[in-house]
Amino acid sequence: MPAITPFADELNALPPLASRYVDVDALPWRPSGYEGIDIKVLLKDEESGLLTALFRWQPGSVLPLHEHVRIEQTWVLEGSIVDEEGETTVGNFSWRPQGNQHRASAPNGALVLCFFLTPNKFLEGPNAGATLE
Repeated sequence: MPAITPFADELNALPPLASRYVDVDALPWRPSGYEGIDIKVLLKDEESGLLTALFRWQPGSVLPLHEHVRIEQTWVLEGSIVDEEGETTVGNFSWRPQGNQHRASAPNGALVLCFFLTPNKFLEGPNAGATLE
C-alpha cells in the first residue's frame, strides 16, 4: 500500500504521482494510547514504516520508556519536551539515533512535529512490546 494521510480520503484517491496538499486543521486528533498525548497523522507508509505526525501533549503527560528503532526527529512548535538527557524548547529541534532509549515528558504541555523512519518500540507501560501506530 502506498503512503497515505489517514482520514483524508480525497487525498488518498489521487493518482499515485500527484502532490498531496494536506488540510491539517481538518484532520482529527486521535488518542495515542498514552494518557494526555494525542496524535494527528500527516503521512503514513505501512510498507516502510515512515510516519510524520503532530503530537499534542497535555501538561504533565509522560511517554514511557521506548526505543527509537531508527532515527527520530522532533521539532517543538509549542511548549517543550524533556527527558533525562535534556530539553527541547519551542522553536528548537532534536533528533535521536537508532537505538536511543528514553522516557519523555511535557511538564507544561507541548505541540511537536515528529518524523519517524520506523515507529518507536515501547519497552514499558500499557503498550510494552508494541510500536507507535
